Amino acid sequence: MGLLVFKDAVHLVSRTGLGAEWDAIKQLEGRSREDAINLVLHSAASGLQPAPRMTPWLKLEPMRLNDMKTRNSAWSISQREGKLLQAWWVKQMLATRTPFIERMTLFWHNHFTSSIQKTLQPSLLYQQNLLLRRHAGGNFAELLRAMARDPAMLVYLDGYQNTKDQPNENFARELLELFTIGRGQYRESDVKAAAKAFTGWGVDNNTGKFIIRPEEHASGQVTFLGKTGSFTGDDIIKILLAHPRTAERLTEKFWLEFVSNRPDPALVSVWAQQLRKSNYDIQSLMHTLLASEPFWAAQNRGTLVKSPVELVIGTLRTLPYPRESTEDLLNLCRLLGQELFDPPNVKGWVGGEHWINTQTLLVRNAYLSKLSRGDLNDKSAAGVKLPNASEEQLVEWLLPVKPLQPLPTTPGARRLVRSLLLDPAFQVS
Repeated sequence: MGLLVFKDAVHLVSRTGLGAEWDAIKQLEGRSREDAINLVLHSAASGLQPAPRMTPWLKLEPMRLNDMKTRNSAWSISQREGKLLQAWWVKQMLATRTPFIERMTLFWHNHFTSSIQKTLQPSLLYQQNLLLRRHAGGNFAELLRAMARDPAMLVYLDGYQNTKDQPNENFARELLELFTIGRGQYRESDVKAAAKAFTGWGVDNNTGKFIIRPEEHASGQVTFLGKTGSFTGDDIIKILLAHPRTAERLTEKFWLEFVSNRPDPALVSVWAQQLRKSNYDIQSLMHTLLASEPFWAAQNRGTLVKSPVELVIGTLRTLPYPRESTEDLLNLCRLLGQELFDPPNVKGWVGGEHWINTQTLLVRNAYLSKLSRGDLNDKSAAGVKLPNASEEQLVEWLLPVKPLQPLPTTPGARRLVRSLLLDPAFQVS
């Protein structure tokens, strides 16, 4: 196995962070895989950007009563403050010294989706983001229990409206279908039983905090996934965590995020069993994944399409080009199909090859072309300082596979880097 050569260090940094940052790569180069993996996984969280100024809480009751004046006012505030929230995360991703935590927070943001458009509560989404990053590399069981109590989630999936007289099944359905066991593993009766168990879980209308209202809880026995009892929401979560398919689906999702677009069913099964035995310790799963042969295999490199955030933020963290305004970066991510805090639906962003179509590919290339444009003469005083490296190493730095287009015949690092950015291989990791 030996020590990490340059291109292996590039691979580890690219897959676990935001961009192939030269200094991070050089820090890992020459280390053993074990040391390098531990450095990535055990990096202490860096400080957060100052919180955006947002209205603490917009009361829900008028919105439930369809008071259009109040709802329109809430919508106006949420749109304005939502942009502040999106800008806050972009600034955080650009400034962080621990990109792995941002990568994991983004991963969970797409697993436990909530949107500004539905919640109309940017301040709650900010708190949800803090929750996700607290648990980013921690324990999935704890994260799942916390998300079931998260006010933004309860508003997004109408859990706060789930009462014994008017049961609402939205949260229960997505808990089963998206967060844990997935379709084909449950019946409609299980959704109804789960919804009943969660009745009374809601949001305090005066404070915006999680609250359980015992008087709104539907008592009595239900049968859920073959088990019968007077279940609470926590009982439902416990049963779901014990179900083998929860760990398998989570492991599959991690494979698709970090390894390749084709999970190995046999390995997924083994890793999922280990995940359950560890009581859903995410850091343990990530260590197993990053230490595995499939992660390092040559055939799995260049198989993951960069998300808009990876492309936009990652390129700026990788190369010392002048940055556009935060507003422009946000608009660019939106045009590319990934608007932070506003996923397309409850299933989140599909990702993978779905990031690329005729329109987004044009926008991607236009962005990279504009970014790398300028005086390509290495002797010019443009302020763009590139690493002092060979042509071969620059190619290994920026492309996970061999270039798909001819390299420029005119020598010069800037001209070469521009050519590499515009190569289709730069779109993948």
